[in-house]
Amino acid sequence: MKKLRFIILCLAVSICCGVAGQAKRPKLMVVPSDAWCKEHGYTQIFENQGSAEEISDYKAALQGDKNLNNVISKINILMSDRGFPLQDLQQSIKSINNLSAEDRLIQSKNNNASIQESPLDRIRRTAKADIILEVDWTVNTIGPKQSITYNLRGLDAYSNKQVAGAQGTGAPSFSSEVAVLLEEAVLNNMDNFTATLQQHFDDILNNGREIVIDIRVFDNAEGIDLEWDCDGYELTEVIDNWLAENTVNHVFNKSDATETMTLYDQVRIPLYKANGMAQDAEGFTRELMRFLRKAPYNIPCKVVNRGLGRCLLILGDK
Repeated sequence: MKKLRFIILCLAVSICCGVAGQAKRPKLMVVPSDAWCKEHGYTQIFENQGSAEEISDYKAALQGDKNLNNVISKINILMSDRGFPLQDLQQSIKSINNLSAEDRLIQSKNNNASIQESPLDRIRRTAKADIILEVDWTVNTIGPKQSITYNLRGLDAYSNKQVAGAQGTGAPSFSSEVAVLLEEAVLNNMDNFTATLQQHFDDILNNGREIVIDIRVFDNAEGIDLEWDCDGYELTEVIDNWLAENTVNHVFNKSDATETMTLYDQVRIPLYKANGMAQDAEGFTRELMRFLRKAPYNIPCKVVNRGLGRCLLILGDK
């Protein structure tokens, strides 16, 4: 009996160690590239703070091109086979449609300002993907055979930096299925591609996720700017010190600063909050907002979400 208990205990410890030793995988979402969407006419005009901006219309692309759905499904399968969890683009769009009516009713207390967020940022925020897989392809016809030329890029969903890539042209085939041609073309590169994705994700696990924080001052703020004296320190120094204490390995960069604005980029924040939820730019900036609202500073602040990896903090009002 004792021997049986000992064997069971050893097996339990072995299983726990195996689970603990498994690397955490980044969450991925596959989208068509902007170039592919523009070439096939799947774009829309988005009003971004008074400026017209042409962006990819994923909903129209999914509804209008059967090959796109097949390509996304094929890449999802290839990534899932290698242990990478996927967030589905089509399901993310459905979730956004359900929330869009509520978002249109949200306004600021004092100025009735609306939420400013691009459809792409909204998709990324809803999906909570770590890495966006952007795919583009062209079918080549050579006599009775066809081949596919593809470009697959892994983009950090927070910083928009490319972190992995694979491209090439597959061997000519008698198959006319785009998804099959794509699989034949990318298969040899998938292991190197996923290994590079994992290296990037391991880096943000160890060194933090990279975001950007903009700090501005309302024009009606009375006596408050970034040179405001706080017990011998300027307010900008107080913010610097808070970032140094709360970023991973104290890593951030102040790329621009005046008395009314500061731009922090390459701000490395923890991947997860203390409660285990994923951390993004808005959540981290709200912690800074709460710090500045408390004594001895008592500064009214407002946070404006600009996507997963960027946030605006405005001082002097709500």
